[in-house]
Amino acid sequence: MSSMKTFLSAVAMSGAIGIGYGMWSIISPGEERRKELLKNLPESNPGRMEETRRRNALMLQVLKEAAETDDNIIARHGSR
Repeated sequence: MSSMKTFLSAVAMSGAIGIGYGMWSIISPGEERRKELLKNLPESNPGRMEETRRRNALMLQVLKEAAETDDNIIARHGSR
């Protein structure tokens, strides 16, 4: 009786995994669509990428300055 329950549980689990994999393969985009999506990402635009790099550099500079001081930076700029 116990081996039958184990067998049925294994079959049910395998079936659920198979259904999940089947649904994933149907929903996931094909290779052509994936390439098109990657081409249209904002990071693929050189101007946008440079803007992101500048913004990240400014943010790191602000964080560095904040880490080097004991002042309350929010009080210095005023609260909203």
